[in-house]
Amino acid sequence: MKTIINTKYVKNIITSGIMLFTTVGVVAQGKEEKKEISISGSVDAYYQTNLSSSDTTPQSFGSSFADELGFALGMANIIATYEGEKTGVVADVVFGPRGDSAVGDYNLNQLYAYYNVTESTTLTMGRFNTYLGYEVISPVANFNYSTSYLFSNGPFSHVGLKADFALSDDFSLMLAIMNVTDTNNNLTGVYSAGAQLGYASQFLNFYYDGGEVLGFEIDYTGGFDLTENLFLGINGAYADNDGEGFSGAALYPQYSTSDEFTIGLRGEYFSTRSDAISDNPSVLALTLTGSYTVENLIIKPEIRLDSWGSDFEPYFNADGAATKSLSSFLIAAIYSF
Repeated sequence: MKTIINTKYVKNIITSGIMLFTTVGVVAQGKEEKKEISISGSVDAYYQTNLSSSDTTPQSFGSSFADELGFALGMANIIATYEGEKTGVVADVVFGPRGDSAVGDYNLNQLYAYYNVTESTTLTMGRFNTYLGYEVISPVANFNYSTSYLFSNGPFSHVGLKADFALSDDFSLMLAIMNVTDTNNNLTGVYSAGAQLGYASQFLNFYYDGGEVLGFEIDYTGGFDLTENLFLGINGAYADNDGEGFSGAALYPQYSTSDEFTIGLRGEYFSTRSDAISDNPSVLALTLTGSYTVENLIIKPEIRLDSWGSDFEPYFNADGAATKSLSSFLIAAIYSF
């Protein structure tokens, strides 16, 4: 579950189990208007076992999702998109533990309408996934199956109005006014502001809610192709809410050995912060993931080791004694359509 202490994507309704892709052409007043309805989505499941402790002692890493042992479910995700000439709507519905942790009781990951005011300006209103951070809710778009602490402690989604501007071929700007993070109903009258400045696929993100929930967060997300087969993703963030918050950085090197197989490492340093604690705990989390694709199925074996510093011992070893570290192995199956 996400705790309070990212160009995210989507062309993301459900029609009672009917999955279709239709293109409809209509002629009105002598002009042909193209309209498209598409349905896509994914399902995922996994098996996980702890390496450093017994599976009879329920425990998991401090990040979101993939927190069950044995065979477990991720989520079913069904996305319907309707596109007109200048307007459109996206409905993204989720079911299952991963979806429940991310979106709560509504089962709506995203639900928004958009208007392409000009070729370079788009207005979007509704519920949309957050623009902060390197990772997203859907396992299809993440390289690692388990998620980072930076992602788990920042926002998941926003409800509000945003404006996207393509300033040039390389520069982009997004401005938003929203409810406070991960809140559908605004019962306090408090709103949040968001902004994103992009240059050549590098993004600097901002969020501010006046201390209501998250406070202030600044976040950098980007990546570089170092060679034809080697990619390096980068995420760094700092959040503060009146002395409480977090900071950290993560590197995502990924090497493609073939069109079907890629291996990658997420190395993350994450630190919590509180004025009430003199020695704030921090964690080094290393996650090694393989990704093998056959048709629409992705198989991901993954080994993860989290190790906390100072005197923070949130886990138990095989003998039941408190310890700073936890390691696990999982294998996930993700099918997208």
